[in-house]
Amino acid sequence: MRQGRRDGFREFAEGRSAHLYRSACLLTSGDTHLAEDLVQETLGRMYLLWGRITRIDNPAAYAQTVLVRAFLTHQRRRSTGERPVGEFPESGAQAAGGADPVLRLTLLEALGRLAPKDRAVLVLRYWEDRSVEETADAMNVSSAAVRTRSSRALGRLREQLGGSLAEFAGH
Repeated sequence: MRQGRRDGFREFAEGRSAHLYRSACLLTSGDTHLAEDLVQETLGRMYLLWGRITRIDNPAAYAQTVLVRAFLTHQRRRSTGERPVGEFPESGAQAAGGADPVLRLTLLEALGRLAPKDRAVLVLRYWEDRSVEETADAMNVSSAAVRTRSSRALGRLREQLGGSLAEFAGH
């Protein structure tokens, strides 16, 4: 029975890792090392819960919730907002998906300037395509807080991108 659970978890982890990694890259604004750490932490937590997974309706959505909460916890623990960044590695840019690296890097940079909770709301609502209620549950906030934060975060993103948003819309 134990071997069956391990095999089930291995299959789940192999199937969800790439998706979790893409989401983590967006949450961390392209910090691939932190994204890998967050995915590893998420999968570790999921493994501990895997024996009770039958009580969870949607393990994939639950894993995304665990990922977002791990990200937010990491952000709260940071003692400084300083991030060492040279250049984005090509592998990280390619992992984020899409064909236009300039657009991808511009969006990652703009996301990186947002507060962690704003970033989490945008990733859950628009990348993960979650409902307001699912996002609120994942972040432990009210639906009204998600709607407000989402609206303000999109406004800040538009301000940051300014005229460049129209420039990239034609791609």
